[in-house]
Amino acid sequence: MTKRQSLHGEWSSRWAFILAATGSAVGLGNIWKFPYITGENGGGAFVLVYLVCIAAVGIPIMIAEILLGRLGRRSPINTMRYLARQARANPRWQYLGWIGVLAGFLILSYYSVIAGWALAYVFRLGAGTFSGADAETVQAAFDGLLASPEILLAWHTIFMLMTMLVVARGVRSGLEAAVRFLMPLLFVLLAIMVGYAMSTGAFMEGVRFLFQPDFSKLSGTAVLVAMGHAFFTLSLGMGAIMIYGSYLPEKASITQASFYIAGADTLVALMAGLAIFPIVFANGMEPGAGPGLIFVTLPIAFGNMPAGALFGTLFFLLLVFAAWSSAISLIEPAVTHLVEDHGHSRIKACLWAGLATWLLGIGTVLSFNWGSEWTLFGKTFFDLLDFLTANIMLPLGGLFIALFAGWVLARRDSERELGDGWGYRAWRFTVRYVSPLAVFIVFLRSIEVI
Repeated sequence: MTKRQSLHGEWSSRWAFILAATGSAVGLGNIWKFPYITGENGGGAFVLVYLVCIAAVGIPIMIAEILLGRLGRRSPINTMRYLARQARANPRWQYLGWIGVLAGFLILSYYSVIAGWALAYVFRLGAGTFSGADAETVQAAFDGLLASPEILLAWHTIFMLMTMLVVARGVRSGLEAAVRFLMPLLFVLLAIMVGYAMSTGAFMEGVRFLFQPDFSKLSGTAVLVAMGHAFFTLSLGMGAIMIYGSYLPEKASITQASFYIAGADTLVALMAGLAIFPIVFANGMEPGAGPGLIFVTLPIAFGNMPAGALFGTLFFLLLVFAAWSSAISLIEPAVTHLVEDHGHSRIKACLWAGLATWLLGIGTVLSFNWGSEWTLFGKTFFDLLDFLTANIMLPLGGLFIALFAGWVLARRDSERELGDGWGYRAWRFTVRYVSPLAVFIVFLRSIEVI
């Protein structure tokens, strides 16, 4: 296969790529979703299954997606078009690229709105809004935020502007410069929050909840939730890892980088659990509080603890940074497509992609207030987008990435990029048989076929 160069530049080093891809993987899923689904599914046993799924499903598909990106060196659409042609395969494989680009675009349209909630809470906690507040007051404040389309739209707009300002600057000046700042700061903030959790008097209770398995609490549904989250938390199937892989220097090890990224992503999720659960237990709250754990339960706790306003502000700042690092990767595939196929400058491509994403996000804004009664198949606009992307597009994207890398791509091409030792043979077996089967089961479960 002919060696290609990216039209959009390269990361300055392997570590720049690892930081960027970790930033893509680390997001609301780690700090918002992982703690509450762990709480809902019994703690330690769920975490153990999740870690096994990261190793058996997440890492092999991540290696495959980075591999395809570096071989193609273009947007996901043009990468799949080129690789299918080189493999003399059906040209319809390019639709895999379209699934990734479209999924990233759709996800960012509602992700930006939820990130806007976190932005709003940075200022609310900083202003001491929840100092001494009871559960009813905090719930009313959250309900009031969702009921105001003007406020939600303002925060959605600010977050989209933050995202597009980074992406418009390109690979090294924008994406790389941002993650070099955001990712170390994110880990520092997390470490501060874990340190604070140690002072609550319930830290060991939180540790036991996270790491002491009780398999009596583990259901079949919990196993599927763990498998699904292990897949989604690594940003697989949405074009982001593929486009970031297209900027990866030739000599960098794909396998090694994938293990570092998955390790860092998992570490952030576990640290988030260590920061959150001791605070929850110290205040006599339920770990299985669901999605409201971050925006309702924690503000009550922060409002009733010493220096709660300071640490609450730091926590939501952490949430914003995690969302920001993911958001810049979600829009990047669409921007590169506009540059390559429509001849736009990068700034013009950012303007068009950003405007389209912002406009679609208005549908999510209205889903929580004026448009809450506008439903299709019993789902609001937000629920429909969330279901379409998380339950259909991403699993299908991951499934076809595994099938293409394992069955369509010439063995000599993957072997040349990944090496020919026992590690390569283990990856090839896993990506051909284990990962596709696991993702397919998650897909069937998520659309409620089984």
